Amino acid sequence: MMNNKNSRRSFLKTTGTAALGALFLPQISRAGFLSSSKLKADIGLQLYTLSDLMVADAKSTLQKVASIGYKELESAGSPKGSYYGFKPKEFASITKDMGMHWRSNHVSGAPFDMKKLEEMIAKNIGNDPVKIKQTMERFKYIGAMPTLKNDYQRLVDEAAEGGLSYLVCASIPVDTLDQMKEAAEIFNRTGEACKKAGLQFAYHNHATEFDVVEGHRPFDYILSNTDKDLVKMELDLGWATKAGQDPKKLFAEHPGRFPLWHAKDMDKVKKSPAQVGTGIVDFKSAFDHAKESGMKYFFVEHDQAENPLGSITGSYNYLKKLLA
Repeated sequence: MMNNKNSRRSFLKTTGTAALGALFLPQISRAGFLSSSKLKADIGLQLYTLSDLMVADAKSTLQKVASIGYKELESAGSPKGSYYGFKPKEFASITKDMGMHWRSNHVSGAPFDMKKLEEMIAKNIGNDPVKIKQTMERFKYIGAMPTLKNDYQRLVDEAAEGGLSYLVCASIPVDTLDQMKEAAEIFNRTGEACKKAGLQFAYHNHATEFDVVEGHRPFDYILSNTDKDLVKMELDLGWATKAGQDPKKLFAEHPGRFPLWHAKDMDKVKKSPAQVGTGIVDFKSAFDHAKESGMKYFFVEHDQAENPLGSITGSYNYLKKLLA
């Protein structure tokens, strides 16, 4: 049994610790993870925004990205391949030397019917023949690239070689129930391979995943028919908003399943991709629910920007102020 002197010392130690906790808890709540989980992640960039510039001169373009202040990067396919003409380790070294972290890479889920792809592009960016043609030109290389359906292990191995944390399916056909079923199978298989390689697999949405197809929304079907630990989501805030979805509601329905986001805005009139902070997306509401979503990293993206460097500069400044 403890004597009175020791009991008193123990009591004072316990109550003293509690008092210190009470003193600092309000500050921790204000400055810690609960109230500012959004601040844990540095502002990132999806390099698809700079696709033409990355193809022309990747190193020079990356230096400009770093000078703006971006710290996190996500790559995408290009006519030079997923790594802009470099090997995975080379690309990782280049970005690290510039003070940035390469976190994720986008790959295709399955071969696309190019006619269907054109229809999807028209739906997502609007029926502007010039922009549709320009976008299709950029996608010509897709037919020759490996996909998760045909070559998932190679894509996983390359991501692991580059030291990535995430491998993301940029898109996959979900125009029929059979295609949804196939997508779920591909994702579960790839998710298992990613786990073995020390990666996390995720799926990136467009607006079309929220359309009802044969009685199912592809978004709901895929999340319900894939392992929640093996298959996460990269929620594109712009496409989700365009589809009439409230991101915080999606976070509440699937808590912790959105470790990645695309910070994309949508033009107020055309409802096509726009510079972050100039359109209809409620970024403050989304970031206020960052913890519930499970967000670890987020990447600015502006598809087919007329002035890509100007757009990513404005987007960075907007988010830096919003998250300050």
